[in-house]
Amino acid sequence: MSKKIDVSKFEKKMIIRNIIPDDFDDIIEMSKLCFPNMEPWEREHLQSHVDIFPEGQFCVEYDGEIIGSCSSLIINFDEYDDQHTWDEITDNGYITNHDYEGYNLYGIEVMVHPDYRRMKIGHRLYEARKDLARELNLKSIIIGGRIPNYFKHAKEMTPRQYVEEVTMHNIYDPVLTFQVMNGFTMKRINPNYLEDDRASLRYATLMEWNNIDYRPTVPKRQFKTSFPVRITTIQYAMKKISSFEDFAIQCEYYTDVAASYHSDFAVFPEIFTLQLLSFLPEKSPSLAIRRLTEFTEDYIELFTMLAVKYNVNIIGGSHFVEEEGKIYNIAYLFRRDGTIEKQYKLHITPNERKFWGISGGNHVNVFDTDCGKIAIQICYDIEFPELARIAVDKGANIIFTPFCTDDRQGYLRVRYCSQARAIENQVYTVLSGTVGNLTDVENMDIQYAQSGIFSPSDFTFARDGIVGECQANIETVVVGDVDLEILRRNRRAGSVNQLRDRRHDIYSINYKQS
Repeated sequence: MSKKIDVSKFEKKMIIRNIIPDDFDDIIEMSKLCFPNMEPWEREHLQSHVDIFPEGQFCVEYDGEIIGSCSSLIINFDEYDDQHTWDEITDNGYITNHDYEGYNLYGIEVMVHPDYRRMKIGHRLYEARKDLARELNLKSIIIGGRIPNYFKHAKEMTPRQYVEEVTMHNIYDPVLTFQVMNGFTMKRINPNYLEDDRASLRYATLMEWNNIDYRPTVPKRQFKTSFPVRITTIQYAMKKISSFEDFAIQCEYYTDVAASYHSDFAVFPEIFTLQLLSFLPEKSPSLAIRRLTEFTEDYIELFTMLAVKYNVNIIGGSHFVEEEGKIYNIAYLFRRDGTIEKQYKLHITPNERKFWGISGGNHVNVFDTDCGKIAIQICYDIEFPELARIAVDKGANIIFTPFCTDDRQGYLRVRYCSQARAIENQVYTVLSGTVGNLTDVENMDIQYAQSGIFSPSDFTFARDGIVGECQANIETVVVGDVDLEILRRNRRAGSVNQLRDRRHDIYSINYKQS
């Protein structure tokens, strides 16, 4: 009797999946093999792809080995010049110009390991892109394709003649022939497309695959003349109270004020919950903070209720929270639909470390809201420009900064940096600080604040880059509108363009967390 064959030992599984950071080294080595005379990918490029548009980055894994990959981004193709270059369409390979509201998937690279060609790997990657275009209801896929065999025929024919011969299958080109076979049609030929593509003599064929399942009756984006977002930032008075109920009354009052102005966001200051210590007997700062963390669930329950009741998204200042024996300074986003997000303070001041033993978080988060993507950077964090740049590269249009400072010098550090971040990143920034005195709370004796809402500095924004600001050191609010459509236009056609004009060839930010 013959022995039953174990077929599992013959299996070699092929998987098409999204790229993850663990794949970077293999992809970089593969790019060196596939394009030996061209600049390979760098980790910073691939990390930016995964951070900004992870669902658009695919790889093929075969028997545990990466043997193919492709990268893409979404754009509105009509917004780019007909004779664009690869650097222009990809922001020098970092895809920070990716637009989730765009209509076209733009493929910027496909490669297959030389040892695994003629196994339909490229075809599988193209099919993954087509599936993504259908899933996201995109009009088309556009690619700028190399013509790597053109150098062999350049003396006898023009690029257009060469392309016509390849299209008619009289000449074989490994890239163009493949694209034609995968349903792409010619749009035009771009000169000087890829600087180091000598084999193509820097020419590229701009080609398109149209998504016949695209639903124009369900538009991806409603074009608007404006997209106003109203913000109420609260300059909160730190005064003695007798109970958590007193604190809740004060918070509800300001939420009601924000709602009465039909605000989309109400913004409270950093560690304003320290007001609760004014009715607790503990005087030691480190022990008092442990007592304060006991109110965490009450605080979260209160602000979740206020956000839903008053139909306003609340940046709930920040609060000290104990997790696994450590104390963190955490800012919460309470959405008006009842959902909650949180951002840990990353940089801890010497004062926080000395008096309260605060630990720092590790992630720069960007949150989706019904008014677009936002980030929260607590007080000291806004003084580190890398964080704002990372947040904007992840899509943030507004950066909220709850802060708490005791003197004018400390306040101005936060303010000047907040306004600098608005200009550097073409983003709106918002400050909310505490005022008043807590005579019974150690290390919270005095406060200094002048809360405000700031914009980039250009013709389309407020003259001084100040949407609105409170008077210094009084209990009050400021209400202001920021326009996300104006911001979008400014990022594309402002007097200057700090985001697009970055020199990725000489510097970059390496964000080490996924």
